[in-house]
Parts: sequence; C-alpha cells; structure tokens
Amino acid sequence: MDLLNALEYISPSELDYQEWVNVGMALKQEGYSVKDWDDWSRADNRYHNGECEKKWQSFNGSASPVTAGTIVQMAKDRGMTFRESKELGWNDEIAFEQGDKGDIGVNTCEGVKFHEPTNWNPVNEIVTYIETLFDSSENVGYVTETYKKNDNGKVKYSPTQGSCDRTAGELIAALNNCNGDISNVFGDYKPEAGAWIRFNPLDGKGVKNENVTDYRYALVESDCMALEEQNAIIRELELPVAVLVYSGGKSVHAIVKIDAANYDEYRKRVDYLYNVCRKNGFEIDKQNRNPSRLSRMPGVIRNGKKQFIIDTNIGKSDFAEWKDWVESINDDLPELDKLADFFENPPELAPPLIEGVLRQGHKMLLGGPSKAGKSFGLIELCIAIAEGTEWFGFKCAQGNALYVNLELDRASCFHRFKDVYEALGLEPKNLNRIDIWNLRGKSVPMDKLAPMLIRRALKGNFIAVVIDPIYKVITGDENSADQMAHFCNQFDKVCTEIGCAVIYCHHHSKGAQGGKKSMDRVSGSGVFARDPDALLDLTRLEISDDLMKQQKDERTCKICKDWIGRFNKISEVCSQDDLVMANNMIDIARKTLPEQSFKLMMSDVARAEKTVKGMSAWRIEGTLREFPAFDALNLWFDYPIHKLDTTGVLKECNFEGDFNIKGSPYKKNFSKKKSESERKREQNDALETAFSGAEENGQANVADLAEYMGKSEKTVRRYIKEHGGFWVDGGEVGRKDTDKVE
Repeated sequence: MDLLNALEYISPSELDYQEWVNVGMALKQEGYSVKDWDDWSRADNRYHNGECEKKWQSFNGSASPVTAGTIVQMAKDRGMTFRESKELGWNDEIAFEQGDKGDIGVNTCEGVKFHEPTNWNPVNEIVTYIETLFDSSENVGYVTETYKKNDNGKVKYSPTQGSCDRTAGELIAALNNCNGDISNVFGDYKPEAGAWIRFNPLDGKGVKNENVTDYRYALVESDCMALEEQNAIIRELELPVAVLVYSGGKSVHAIVKIDAANYDEYRKRVDYLYNVCRKNGFEIDKQNRNPSRLSRMPGVIRNGKKQFIIDTNIGKSDFAEWKDWVESINDDLPELDKLADFFENPPELAPPLIEGVLRQGHKMLLGGPSKAGKSFGLIELCIAIAEGTEWFGFKCAQGNALYVNLELDRASCFHRFKDVYEALGLEPKNLNRIDIWNLRGKSVPMDKLAPMLIRRALKGNFIAVVIDPIYKVITGDENSADQMAHFCNQFDKVCTEIGCAVIYCHHHSKGAQGGKKSMDRVSGSGVFARDPDALLDLTRLEISDDLMKQQKDERTCKICKDWIGRFNKISEVCSQDDLVMANNMIDIARKTLPEQSFKLMMSDVARAEKTVKGMSAWRIEGTLREFPAFDALNLWFDYPIHKLDTTGVLKECNFEGDFNIKGSPYKKNFSKKKSESERKREQNDALETAFSGAEENGQANVADLAEYMGKSEKTVRRYIKEHGGFWVDGGEVGRKDTDKVE
C-alpha cells in the first residue's frame, strides 16, 4: 500500500521523538524519499528545517530494520481501515463491505459564494462562536501568541499551546465588557497570523487530546480547493455543521457535530466523516482529526483578511441523522419493481436442489438433538447430490457439493463418507464431485469464515455447501435476535457470491420437544428457524419393546432364510408362517444346515441383534417457504445411515419423553413396564438364541453363553434354571429331553 496515505492518519505532533524517528526509518527502508518524511513532519510545531535531512543520513540499515508495518500499525491504531491492492493469496481474507457508503454524487460544478459581513463586529463574532459550541461552565482553549518559522524561504507563523484557564461564561462576560477591544480578553495577536480557538471543551489542565472533556466536534477543512467549492460541498453533503468559519486564508473551517461518547468512537466517527467527504470530492486535511485541534477564531484579522462566521447550524441536526441520511442515499439495496412489468413474464425460479424441499441458491437448516445422526444425514445428502440419487426419499439434482467439516477429525470424516457410501450400497462413481474442507480446531466466527469460504468455493462450481455444525462458528449470543440475524446473513453472502444452496445443522433446545412446533425446537433465537427457506426437523420417537423385538425377529428371519436358501429350496422346508417366526426359522436352520454353516448363521443373527439394539427411530417434519408442506416422514437411524420406514410401523409412535406435555397429540404409553410373562419369554428367547449359536455337538459352555449374551455367568445360570429345558454340569450346558421348552 501507499505509506503516504497511511501517514495522513498520523499526526507528527502526537508522536514522541523515537516514534517520529521510526517513521523516517520505515520510509527509507521502503524506498521513500527524505522529502516525503520532511513534508509530513512540517505539521508539527516542533519542526526544524533541515533536521529530517540530517537524521535521514544516519539511517544506514539494520539487521532488524523498521519496516512499513510500523507505519501501518500506527495508522490502524488511529482508525485507518484499508485493503491492499494486490493479487490474493490462498490464505488471504476478502473483506466484504456493504456498498460504497457515502458516495452520494454531490454536484460540485457550481460553487457557492460567501461574503464578508457588512457590519463587522469582532466581539459578536467570537461570542456567537463560543455560545454555539460551549456550555458556560466549560473551559475554552485559544491561541493568540505565535512564533516565526522559515518555510522554504517564506515566513510562517505557528501557534503556541495557548491558554485554557477560563470558561466560556468567563470569556463571554469579559468580551461583553471589553468595549470592542478583544485584545483585552485574549491578549494581543499578530494581524499577519490571526488567532486560533479549540472547538472541544478542555479540563483546564492542558491542551492535548487527553485534556478534552467532551468529544463533541470535528474540523473539516481543505486548503487545496476553491473557497466557493468547499462551501458548496459542505452544504450539499448536508454536514451537521455547528459553525462555518472563513479562515482568512485558503479554506473554510466547518465545525461538525460528532457527539461521540469516548475517544475511540470519536476517531471512528471522524474517519467515517472524512471518508464521505473524500468520496465526494472534498480533498480534506486529515491532520485535523484530533479532538484538541485548533481552528481559526472568528472576529480577528489575518494578513489583511477577516476571519468570520459564514453560517451556523446548517445541514442535518446531528451526526446520527446525517449518517442515516448518507446511507439511505447509497444503501446498496435494489430499486423498486413494478409488478406490472413482471406479472405476465415473472423471472424464472431457481431449479430444485432437493425436489419438493429446497431450490438451488437457497438455505436449509437441519435441526435435531444429539445422536440423531444429523452429520450422517448431511453426508448422505452430499453423496445424493454427487450421485444424483434420493435423500430421505426426495430426488436430488446432481452436481458438486462442498462439505465444511467443523467437528470431526480429518481421518474420521473421510471414514464416515466411505462408511455411508458402503451402507447405502452405492457405487462411488462421482467422488470427484465432493470436496471436503476440514476445519476442526481451525474454525473462526462465521462473519470471518464466510469470505474465506467464498474465496475457496468460487471456482468449484458447487450447487451445495454444507456446514456442519453451526454452533462451532456462531458469532455473538445465540438467543439475541439481532446478533443471530447478522450471523444468518453470512449464509446469504455465501449463497449470493457462490450461487449455491447452503445447508447447515443446529441442535435442539433442552427439554421435551414433541409438544412444540417444529420451528420452535431449534436452540437459540427464533431467527434460526425462520431465516432458512427450508427447515427439516428430526425428533426422536419412543420405540416399544414389542416393536424392537419385531425388528430383531424380522432380521433374524431374513438371515435364516438367506442361509437356508443356500442349501435348500425354501418352499420345501419353510411354511409361510415359518418365514415370519424367528424361533421356527432358527429351528429349521439347525436341522437343515451343516453344523459349521449354522454356527456362522447364528453369528450373523447375533450381530444383527446388536445392530437393532443400537437403532433409533425419528420423525422428520418440514417447514418450507418455496414448496407445499410434506407429510411427516418416519425413519430409522441404522448406523451409519437413515432408512425410511416403508412399512408404517413408526407412524403411531409417540415422541420420546413427551408424556407430560399438556396438549401433546402424542401421549406416552404408560404400560412401558414389562409383565413377568414378557420378561420370562424374552429371557428364554435370548438363552435359546445364544445356545444355538454357541453349542457344539449338542453342548455349550456357560462362559461362552455369558459372552454371547453380554451377561455374567451367574445370570446365565439363573436363566438356565428358570428356563427348565437345559441341564448344567459344572461349566457345561445341554438340552434335556426336548429341543425347546415352551
């Protein structure tokens, strides 16, 4: 960047000697001339002609040189914001701005003239100035004494620090009693030099920035534009000017209302003010940004010309009103559309990304509690988009997808994709359509992440970007509507800049969810649920013991049928009733399969039972902006994928934990507790299954049964005793007279 631009933010009068020297060293290190340093240094009343040149010659380099970074940091500390003009590197950040605020296109072709007052009254000039800017109890700083300097052969008068020991009330009283001779109040001044006054109140102890008691005003001036042009731009910009003063020289001084709460806010507001002025052709002197700065005092003579008030209280009433006005003129919002222009030929809708759910370029939130498999669901979606298949029963458009992984370690993420592909039974034909950005441990708030994401994704031709999960990148309080609105706006930026859909997930709030509407289940502000174009919400279902046993039996029957079918014609050994009865199928398999094959089959049964135990059931409800609502979907989460319930067994299931919610349409069945007969039946079934899998030559070992069932040997011995159909001899177990005891 141009360091001379950065120097505009740094006043040499604010720096100590070493800081001033560091600026010079940095300029020389970066290839600038001594004139650049000298020109900048002249703004300091400590400036001595020839000192910069002398010091410059002593800068002979160092192993640790002072570089441009020193000047840049100084400028940043004083409110400078900037973007470097260079080719972006991979890790560079794009800073997005909300439009070019302040470029309101003022008309500077015609200047606005002003004239000296016909009735020159120095006392009235100064009294009006003080009354306009100060309360009577506030200390006012002013300067009438000067010292001479030689500036390239020209005599220049520079102000001293001056005085600040009297209040506005005291000065006005003295002026009203001075019989028109203001020198009796302020002391004599040189007519060649004029006089100065500070526009912010002071504490009476000094005239530096730290002595300012109220950050009320800022100075706007330029000495490189025609006076009439300065006057015109100030008025056309509607600057909230308290007093407009002619300096008696090449500029008018606009004392602009800032009304900042503190110094930091003052600098930010002044920078905003100066940027607006600059964007509209006002070549402003940035050295004036300090709140303790001197301005020209009206009512005095400067080199034969009067310093006088041109106007008071012009433009907007205050800074806030003026800023709102500026931004309303150039707010980067679209113009109004006439419905008549588009009624017959409206713009084409974006094509669907997920048929009946989400369009390309729109946003979708997947909400749910922990262990709902939300991440697996989003991985399934990425695969469905890449392969052009279905997701939760919805057809997906085919294209490129980017998965932003914020939670898993890199290896686990890749393994999950592979596991999901295999569980779906899909041939991975389009792996090149899926990109993964692994950010675990490296994520930043979303307002910082968005531009980085956009830069990486711009050339990827993605139709979907999946962010998983968003709690890792939330900026601010998630219960604050305005903060979360700002957070969600970052997704809009990604959608707009990349031209893709953005899909993300978030967790439920605490407590039971079934009695709530789907839009109210997501944690944090309601903005989360209302902002996206589609909200899909996962809520866990209560699975009865009978339903769980049914799932186990179905899988057992299928496994038995597959094994039996390898060695026999099913219709010859199994009836239609047998095919749906797990115990019958195991008995048939025992009788018809080779011993080793039967053992392998029982191992498959055991694994299937463990899988079923880990299954959970879920209901998906959708809140859609672009499509009609769909009927709630019921599905199983059968790790690592979700499977639609095509049989309808989950349709009547209640939401988990919602038995105590008043008005809930889903009531918990209080008959959860098993009867003694049910408990014994399940116990016997488990023992039968374990024995069938572990027996060899009609016998099994207690230890093997215990391992198979996941129980202690003591518990297994109790099960055997209660069953009644087995004998135990030490550690060995066998059947009594029958194959099975009812």
